[in-house]
Amino acid sequence: MKNFSKITLGALIIASAALTSCSNDDDKTPAEKATIYERLGGSVMVSDPDNSGQMIEKGRLSFRKVVNSTIGLIVADIQSNASGNLQAHFAPLLAETGNTQATNIAKLSDNLTDFFSFNTGGKNAVNTYSGLNMSAAHDPARNPRMGTKSSNADYTKFVGYVGAAANANGVASNTELYTDIVAVLESLRTPIVQK
Repeated sequence: MKNFSKITLGALIIASAALTSCSNDDDKTPAEKATIYERLGGSVMVSDPDNSGQMIEKGRLSFRKVVNSTIGLIVADIQSNASGNLQAHFAPLLAETGNTQATNIAKLSDNLTDFFSFNTGGKNAVNTYSGLNMSAAHDPARNPRMGTKSSNADYTKFVGYVGAAANANGVASNTELYTDIVAVLESLRTPIVQK
């Protein structure tokens, strides 16, 4: 009986150690990294500063702010005739006059906000992107609103505009979030750069 008890006790200790070992392995599994959209505020609803009385997801609002700031930087460089500005790319859009231009720039902002929100973790229906794929959107032969094809230098300039806009909206350059946003932009370089 004593031998049976010792064997049983030994088996229980070994089994307990094995289960504890397995349990500890599960605890060491790294937590899944939050999406860019979640790190920008996610689906938390906040007041929309541009639409009184309406609510907007904080992640979407963050993207819209960066997109609008990017568009503002592009237009400011075009207006000041800054070196390397992207006027040739946006000429058809900027040639639209009066209320139409403001409406179409707003549509561009919404489209870009949809694209980035959808592709960085925005899950709700408001973040659905239904526009052209990147290759078609940046080919003037398939998209008459694109003035010319982009070179690597043009795209690098655009990434710089987005980076400056992100900084202006609270995303510091020396953060993982900034690096992850740039990585998304770099993943799009191949279909966008067409010359």
